[in-house]
Amino acid sequence: MGRPRRRRFDVLVAASSWHWVDPSIGWRRAHDVLRPGGGMALLGNVVVRRPGEPEAYAETADLHERFSPGHPGWGHPPLEDDVRGTDDGWGLVDDPGGLFGPTIVRWYPTVQWLDGAGFADLLRSTSLYRGLDRDVRVSLLDAVAERIRTRMGDRVPRRCLSVLRAGRRAG
Repeated sequence: MGRPRRRRFDVLVAASSWHWVDPSIGWRRAHDVLRPGGGMALLGNVVVRRPGEPEAYAETADLHERFSPGHPGWGHPPLEDDVRGTDDGWGLVDDPGGLFGPTIVRWYPTVQWLDGAGFADLLRSTSLYRGLDRDVRVSLLDAVAERIRTRMGDRVPRRCLSVLRAGRRAG
């Protein structure tokens, strides 16, 4: 038996996951598993805000600090226009060098309108909140839902920019 033949693929897709890949390994490995001219697509989502629009994270920042002080994940979403300014290359990931050619970037804006309970349910499903101690998570999200009900008219937007970044394997 000879050496096993390595499989090559036409396309590699990473949906909301590439940021977990070690860049010192990932780009080279992606290049190696793609056939010459094969494509790579990175899909992602960024929560954003617009100036002057009610923003649930800003309105609940004090609650986040009260229940989980100094957590590195707390912060305000970036402005939508600032995020759209990252429309060159592969975005906010380490540069793959010459492994891939020029990228195509497409933005897809969405907005969800949520009541307090719905917003808390959405947060409950994310890794940032799932990683909190259960008692902290429950207390924090109950307080967030109540704040949205009482101070924000029980209706908040959650804006997202979904992005597709696609390029071809060089060489």
